[in-house]
Amino acid sequence: MAEIKEKRYKWRREDYREKTKGLLMLNTGDGKGKTTAAIGTMVRAAGRGLKCCMIQFMKSKHDRYGEHESFDKLGIEVHTMGDGFTWDTKDKSQDIKTSEETWAVCSEKMKSGDYDLLVFDELLYVLSYEFLDIDKILAEISEVRAAQPHLHLILTGRNVDNKLEKIIDAAELVTEMREIKHPFHVGIYAQQGIEF
Repeated sequence: MAEIKEKRYKWRREDYREKTKGLLMLNTGDGKGKTTAAIGTMVRAAGRGLKCCMIQFMKSKHDRYGEHESFDKLGIEVHTMGDGFTWDTKDKSQDIKTSEETWAVCSEKMKSGDYDLLVFDELLYVLSYEFLDIDKILAEISEVRAAQPHLHLILTGRNVDNKLEKIIDAAELVTEMREIKHPFHVGIYAQQGIEF
């Protein structure tokens, strides 16, 4: 039985790029779970033998998060490039510089042709604060998607409002996480294994 599954799996992997329509997916909203949902999709994709990479814009490059430990075990590449969230840095020029450096890594990974799924964590947040130019980012994403029609991209972050309507229009899947209740409001703060 294992031999049959292995043969079927190998056949699907060899033909994957020819048979796949890459999706641009957005995980947004004020609720918790945007990055977590993207990670779940990467876990599924890695389980099917797809090459995955996550680039994190806002999380501090000086910290190691729980998902990094899991990614190591699954062979998922991760680059955490941020200085912390804007309310930590309080320096817009530094936030813009860091965003530009992080986008350069995103651009390199997209153009390499080496990946099946890329996650740009908190890119929507960065775009909403205008740390990067949305038209430039969308043009580059469109160019890459035309050259690699199999490539899946997941963008996460808050604040997809009128400023980001163009990116909503470009996406095939947009999911909004809506907060109904959150433990923070009753004094329960971020916990290891749940939030980080």
